[in-house]
Amino acid sequence: MTERDIPWDELVTKSRRLIDEAADREEAMQHICALLHREVPHYDWVGFYLVDPLSEKQLVLGPYVGEPTEHTRIAFGQGVCGQAAESLKTFIVNDVTAESNYLACSPTVQSEIVVPVMKGDELIGEIDIDSDTRGAMTENDRKMLEAIAEEVAELF
Repeated sequence: MTERDIPWDELVTKSRRLIDEAADREEAMQHICALLHREVPHYDWVGFYLVDPLSEKQLVLGPYVGEPTEHTRIAFGQGVCGQAAESLKTFIVNDVTAESNYLACSPTVQSEIVVPVMKGDELIGEIDIDSDTRGAMTENDRKMLEAIAEEVAELF
């Protein structure tokens, strides 16, 4: 499947449907992870990090699909996820070896995208996606994931 063949808009619609049909927030996020992991060939790890309600400046690992990670807690500012949390901006890193503040989850990861999930002005979490392909993340990934992040925000 090529970049052109990925049904970006359809994946946003399917994500909305998963949210509507899920019994709870955790189930909805887990199903979205599975959907994205299954439907986008260059997504090798798909997960959510959520702001720890007991520590505003920490992210805690939420639902995910892919290899287990030792990074279950990430401080704001630490790694790509922490930078996205601090800046409230989407980060695309198409060569993780060139990123000085990168937290390696797996030696096979080559690129990453992190999209904040915002409820109004408040960061509630992030969508984090790793790819074993260098240069995998595009503007299409950004647009789709930012639209899905808006849908997910409604769960909070």
